[in-house]
Amino acid sequence: MKKILGVVIALVCLISLVSCGGKQTAAAYTKEQAQKILDSDVFSEQLEDLDLDTAWSLYQLAGTGLSRDQLTDGVVHRSSGGTCEELALLIFQDEEAAKSAKTALETYLQNQIKDNEDYRPAEVPKLEDAFLQQADNTVLMVVSTDTQGVKDLLG
Repeated sequence: MKKILGVVIALVCLISLVSCGGKQTAAAYTKEQAQKILDSDVFSEQLEDLDLDTAWSLYQLAGTGLSRDQLTDGVVHRSSGGTCEELALLIFQDEEAAKSAKTALETYLQNQIKDNEDYRPAEVPKLEDAFLQQADNTVLMVVSTDTQGVKDLLG
């Protein structure tokens, strides 16, 4: 009986180790986290709301092979033009769509850097130090005065 019990315990431990050893996905970003960032002092100005259809076009998400219906929710806030500051939380149907969107946002940031080198050179460091991460089916991009502050808020 002790041998059977020992084998059962060993099997339970082995199954637990195998199931924990699988790929861990970071928890998706939430609208609450985005709002917490907006309410903090990481931006130098008040940002304006942007609808998701405009964001879809701005970030050229179709260029990565995504379809508009894959972007299911999100929030986008941008500067009215005085700075390059912005926050975009994009929520997709699945993790693969979010990965594609992250690539589009990387390209967007690189283009913003090029576009602002002569026009607004003081904004380039913000763009170069932008927070851009994909977690599960979400992508969060924050261009602000304090990227470390953003990371601290996300904990």
